[in-house]
Amino acid sequence: MHGANYISEIRLKGMPDQSSYLHHLPAVQYLAAQKRLEFSSNITFFVGENGTGKSTLLEAIAVAYGFNAEGGSRNFRFSTNDTHSELWKYLSPIKRSFPKDGFFLRAESLYNVATNIDELDQAPSFDGPLIEGYGGVSLHQQSHGESFLAIVQNRFFGKGLYLLDEPEAALSPMRLLTLMSEIKNLLDKDSQFIIATHSPILMAFPNAEILEFSQDGIQKVAYQDTEHFQITKQFLNDPERMLHYLFADRKD
Repeated sequence: MHGANYISEIRLKGMPDQSSYLHHLPAVQYLAAQKRLEFSSNITFFVGENGTGKSTLLEAIAVAYGFNAEGGSRNFRFSTNDTHSELWKYLSPIKRSFPKDGFFLRAESLYNVATNIDELDQAPSFDGPLIEGYGGVSLHQQSHGESFLAIVQNRFFGKGLYLLDEPEAALSPMRLLTLMSEIKNLLDKDSQFIIATHSPILMAFPNAEILEFSQDGIQKVAYQDTEHFQITKQFLNDPERMLHYLFADRKD
C-alpha cells in the first residue's frame, strides 16, 4: 500500500501537573514512561474503552500540529466553546515530511465546522464560496453522515494528514464501508490517517496499525484480539444468548 508517514512519532516534552486529570490518564502515563509513541503504518487506529485517553490524545496531536481544536484545516480559527485540553502543550509531533493537505474531522463538532463555513461564505470572496470546496451544498442542509462524507469526498485532496475522531458516530455501517473506500484512495495518494474509533468495521482496514488504549497504557494489537472484535463477534454469532446473560438478573 502506498502512503506516507508525515508524523512518524509523538514525544512527551513535559508532564501536566498532578492536579490535572491529564496527569492521571493512562495514555499520558504511558507516554511519560516510554517518552514516545511511534506510528509504523500510514493508517493508525486508536481504540479502547471510554476514558482511556484516545480522543484526548488525538485532539492534542491535532492542536500541536496546528489544526483547530474543534476541527477543520489548519486555516480554521473559530472557537465556539474552548474546552479542549492543554495536553497539546506537552506534545512534540516528529515530522518526517510535510503534507500538502490536512484536516481534523470530529463527528461531535461537525456542526460547528459547518456553521463556520456558512459564516465565512456570508462575506464576499474573490475565490468564490468556500462551500464549493465541500461539494457545493451547505453541510447544514445534509444529514450528519452525508455532511461528514461530503467533507471527505470533496475536501480531502491527498498527500495529506487526516485525523478523524469517531467517524462511526456519524456514519451507518454501509457508509463506513464507503469511508473505507475513500481512505484507500487517499492512502494511494500518499496520505496518512490517524483515527480514534470504536468501530470493528473500520478496524478491519488492511495493514492498519491498531493501538489499544487501556488502564495499562498503549499497546499494539491484532484486529482479532481487540475487545471490539471479540464482543461484536460473540453477539452476532448468538445475540439471544448474549441478551439472556445480560438481562438474567433483571426483575420485572
